[in-house]
Amino acid sequence: MARSFPIPFRTRRANLAYVAAVAALCGFFYFLGIWQHSADTAAAAVFSREVSPSSPCIPQILRSPVVLDFAAHHRAEDLLPKDESVPSFPACPSNFSEYTPCEDVQRSLRFDRDRLIYRERHCPDESEKLTCRIPAPHGYKVPFRWPESRQKAWFANVPHKELTIEKKKQNWVRFEGNRFIFPGGGTMFPNGADAYIDEIGRLINLKDGSIRTALDTGCGVASWGAYLLSRNIQTMSFAPRDTHEAQVQFALERGVPALLGVFASKRLPYPSRAFDMAHCSRCLIPWGQLDGLYLMEVDRVLRPGGYWILSGPPVNWQSHWKGWERTRDDLKAEQDKIEALASSLCWKKLIQEGDIAIWKKPTNHIHCKAARKVVKFPPFCPARDPDLAWYTTMDTCLTQLPEVSDVREVAGGGLAKWPERLNSVPPRIRDGSLEGVTAEWFREDSELWKKRVSHYKSLDYQLADKGRYRNLLDMNAFLGGFAASLVNDPVWVMNVVPVEAPVNTLGAIYERGFIGTYQNWCEAMSTYPRTYDFIHANAVFSLYKDRCKMGDILLEMDRILRPEGSIIFRDDVDMLVKIKGIIDRMQYDTRIVDHEKGPLEREKILLASKLYWTAAAEENHGESRVDSHR
Repeated sequence: MARSFPIPFRTRRANLAYVAAVAALCGFFYFLGIWQHSADTAAAAVFSREVSPSSPCIPQILRSPVVLDFAAHHRAEDLLPKDESVPSFPACPSNFSEYTPCEDVQRSLRFDRDRLIYRERHCPDESEKLTCRIPAPHGYKVPFRWPESRQKAWFANVPHKELTIEKKKQNWVRFEGNRFIFPGGGTMFPNGADAYIDEIGRLINLKDGSIRTALDTGCGVASWGAYLLSRNIQTMSFAPRDTHEAQVQFALERGVPALLGVFASKRLPYPSRAFDMAHCSRCLIPWGQLDGLYLMEVDRVLRPGGYWILSGPPVNWQSHWKGWERTRDDLKAEQDKIEALASSLCWKKLIQEGDIAIWKKPTNHIHCKAARKVVKFPPFCPARDPDLAWYTTMDTCLTQLPEVSDVREVAGGGLAKWPERLNSVPPRIRDGSLEGVTAEWFREDSELWKKRVSHYKSLDYQLADKGRYRNLLDMNAFLGGFAASLVNDPVWVMNVVPVEAPVNTLGAIYERGFIGTYQNWCEAMSTYPRTYDFIHANAVFSLYKDRCKMGDILLEMDRILRPEGSIIFRDDVDMLVKIKGIIDRMQYDTRIVDHEKGPLEREKILLASKLYWTAAAEENHGESRVDSHR
């Protein structure tokens, strides 16, 4: 029990003195205030009797009673640019509803048809850029929710029936009533993609988490990637915009990751050592031509120990040569060429069973370099960053893997199996390849984005509603923390690393088990309009300040966002005020809110919801009218 001590008499007398002094001072200032107030009142009375309020010597402010106004007179809107300085973006005519600026068919015809160069990205110059907003087709509907969307899409959203005719016998897609049905068929898997993947799964292990990222070249409607999702494998599917109209668009409409792309003269926009598995099912890519250039590009993006799967011509030509309408000798020569090229890349053929052949890339290049003393082709590529892949020309050479000291070592570092891979420090960070990015920073970034996304969900109820959004785009992904925080939601995220970013982190994002691409946001993305349900723009406009027009980036974001989709901008408050001034004139509902840490942070959050509007049912003389009602 605490012991108490008596307070000395001298101390108590000092305390009483302090209290008396404070009371005397308070009383003095109180009476002083009363005296001053009475003097001011008397002076005012004399002033009001002796001087007329209309006298010219009285300042205007004193001629009328003073009314105190406590209302705020400075608002964020006062900082917005004046109307005449804010660009205006009217609606485009309805025939632009599927406009993809860098894959425009008419522009592509100006370019060389050799090696399919005309199908690569060819973006409009300043004089060709559209300054209008792309309308959704009349009757557009919010897509079906995943996983129902894997099999269904509204006809009004992608009004093309060409594939239902061209691929009728192959069970790709059929039209029923007001919607398309996707049975999961394909040229080489008439029994459905699920059964085809099960066949692959009997040849290599698709269940133990060692395969997480895949590449589907010439993907069709991306049924292979769609059905791999149920096996926790994320697939980057791509195909060119060609005569098979809307292949990639069908994939995206159904909630399946995909981009427009083609094997031509430039590297694919992915880093080296990105994919655990690459796949071609009758993708019609000439693997044996151009000295094996395209197979060498697959090797660049395939991780050490990764798999390449080929089905369709020329595999199992002995059974199919008549149906393929080619000679036996021609098909045998093609397969022999592919076998020789794969061997020259030091790949090992694991198995060929039925219509499926599988090769495996070595885990390092120790034996491969020794073999180069005898087999000189293809040579190893000269010292050039293998992760550079934005308008980077492909070379006929073998991309060197990082050096190792032991034949059992995995070049570049081994990857954990999924889902442990998600939170494991990526090898590119462990070995110091990403300047300034440490393992500690990686862990802190992951925790930071968990908090931020939790805050986002408290602001955007649609993001919090699991299943409302499916296709998400992170315009400045850094280490993929935004995607990682949503890993348990039924969504997929296209992680974009801008080519202007200070550090190229896309390889680390792939090492975490996610997919993504490079992009210069001064240009349009290689995707159709209305690709994404939700866009996250973290510091994008600060990064592109003085690089290109803010309005051009916002117009591209509007093109690829679905009606009733949302954007979260995260940036300096001055930048967000400028963005709000423009996007408010583009049929968005917007508001600026505080940073999750509170109002004292300069960084703020701008929420923007795209209103529902479409092209009108009828147009007169080519002039677009919009329909904002369902």
